[in-house]
Formats: sequence, structure tokens, C-alpha cells
Amino acid sequence: MIDSWDPAAAGVLRLPSGRLVRGRGLRHPLPEGPVPAFGVYLLGKRPPAVGWEARWVRWPDFWLPSDRPDASAALREAWERAATERVEVACGGGVGRTGTALACLAVLDGVPGGEAVAYVRAHYRPGAVETPWQRRFVTRFPRETPADT
Repeated sequence: MIDSWDPAAAGVLRLPSGRLVRGRGLRHPLPEGPVPAFGVYLLGKRPPAVGWEARWVRWPDFWLPSDRPDASAALREAWERAATERVEVACGGGVGRTGTALACLAVLDGVPGGEAVAYVRAHYRPGAVETPWQRRFVTRFPRETPADT
């Protein structure tokens, strides 16, 4: 059984495959309703513990992940798990890093890299993906791992 988000809930992005992923800002209160089964937290320092499975990606505000292979692995895991579980992706404000990560999930879901930022801005938040280097990160994000090719 798929345990997913309410598609109408705040911050929920529907990917073209139908997977639902919630983006949010950690500086805001946890939304009411069900909690994630898995979260990917994009912060410059370790986030506080949560009551569900989580992965921390060291990612300073307005920049790019400190360890890109680790970030790629975390996002691939999030995309895979979103097929059957409630997955959230979050940073401090829920805009730049979260938008960048959601755009990478869109790439994994089949959206061309050059269109993924626009997709996330249209379906998640208009200001998502804040910097030119974050946009470039998305356009270059590999849809497949080297092992897949």
C-alpha cells in the first residue's frame, strides 16, 4: 500500500510519475497531519533529531552540497522511496536548497534538466532555486548513476 501525502497539502510537489514529495522550511513549524517516513535535510550543520528516518546532506545556505556524490545518493534514495512512502525534502527556508533538490528529483523523474527549475517553480514555489549555480547544478544533475549506464 502506498503511504503518500495529500496532493493538496502545502508544499507537496507532484512529479510527472505521480510521486508526491513535500518540500518545506525547517524554520517553520512542522505542518499538521501525517509525518514523513523519510526526510532529506539540506543544512550547513547537522539538523535536530526527528522521529522518522532521515538523512542529512551538508549544504550551506545559498550554495551547493559540500559532497555532491552524497547529495546525489540521498536524492536518489528520496526519489525511490517517494514511490511508496511519505518523503520530505527541507532546508532552512524551503526555497533555494529545497527547490534545487526538488528540481533534481524532477530530473530523476524524467523532466529534462533544462526544464526542471521551471517545473518546480510552477508546481512548488515560484522563487524556488535561488542562485545561478543552483540552477546550473540542476541542469547538470545526472538522471542515471554511472552504474545505470
